[in-house]
This record gives sequence, C-alpha cells and structure tokens, in this order.
Amino acid sequence: MTIDTENLLNSILESLSRIEYIKASDIPNIDLYMDQVTTFMDERLRHSMRYPGEDRVLTKTMINNYAKNDLLPPPVKKKYSKEHVMLLILIYYYKGILSINDIQTLLRPITEHFFQKGQEFNLESIYEEVFSMEKEQVELLKADVAEKFRKSEETFQDAPEENADFLRKFSFICLLSFDVYVKKMIIEKMVDELNHDAKGKGGHHQEKKD
Repeated sequence: MTIDTENLLNSILESLSRIEYIKASDIPNIDLYMDQVTTFMDERLRHSMRYPGEDRVLTKTMINNYAKNDLLPPPVKKKYSKEHVMLLILIYYYKGILSINDIQTLLRPITEHFFQKGQEFNLESIYEEVFSMEKEQVELLKADVAEKFRKSEETFQDAPEENADFLRKFSFICLLSFDVYVKKMIIEKMVDELNHDAKGKGGHHQEKKD
C-alpha cells in the first residue's frame, strides 16, 4: 500500500477505536424532563453523527413519535427515568437499520417484562450485558475492516491509472456494503421469527408507519 492508502486505513481504524457507548452509570439516576433528555443524548452521542454540527441525535418530535408507536413507555409527570434513556439509546442504534415495526418487535418484550418492574434482573442488567461486549467487538471489527481494505487494494490492478484509486475505494465500499446487507438480512429474519413466536403465544402486532 502507498503512504496515502496506509494513512486512510489508519484513520479508519483510529475512528473505530474512538467508538464509545453510554454506560448505565453515565446516565443520571434522577428523572429528567424532555429537554434534559435531548441535551444528554446530544452531548453523549453527537460525535457519532455524520454531520455533528447540523444533525440532532434526538428531538422532542422523535421522542413523541417513539411513544406514539409504542417504542417508549409514557413519561411519569412529564419526566423520563433512567430506563427511558436506556431505551432511547437502543432505539438510536436500531433506527439506522430497522423499521419501526421491527424495533417494536425487539423492544416490546423488554418493556413488558423488565421496564420498571422493581426486580433484581431488570432493564439495566440487560443494557449492561449487551453493551459489555462492545470492546471485544470493536477489536474484531477493526481486524475485519483492515482485511477488507487490504483485499480491496488488490483489486483493479489492470485499471487505468487515473481511475484505479477511485475503483479501489469503490471496491472497499462494496465489500463493506455487502457485509451490512447480509447482516441486516439476518437481523430481519430473526426479528420475523421473534414476531412469529410472539403471535404464537397470543401476542399482537399492529402495523405502524415509519
């Protein structure tokens, strides 16, 4: 690889190393008003946005829509608990790849069985468990991305020199896109199975607009 492509790979890997998630201990233990929730989410997740100076992580309209679509339990006296914030963080990550209906299917059992039930194994336990895998997954992801990058650098060896750099970047994007496509297909299949199981147990499914 040339110095420029090596720098590109290093920049990508460094950005992956900076990925962080909001720990349960980072979330205030006091109930928050909607403005406080949106400010907290914006401060903690803005760095992950494509256009941090323009995009909003969360807005009042989004929160109201989530509640309207049964993704988020209603606030108590216009205040949102720590568990509300955890659900909003999960929704934030899901919404880029899943429909409202799919997120419903995933979160409905969580809210029904573990949201503010006063039991030892609760929503916070689930939240911490799933996010505890983050560090290991980032290292695996970095290795996978580096391998895909190197493989893409081996493509288009016979392409015109003036087009080769673009075509190799295109190849890299195609490899990443195919990976995303396959994983999204797997996730959707699993969600469909969860939805089928829920119906079999007497659950219900209401169509919601995205």
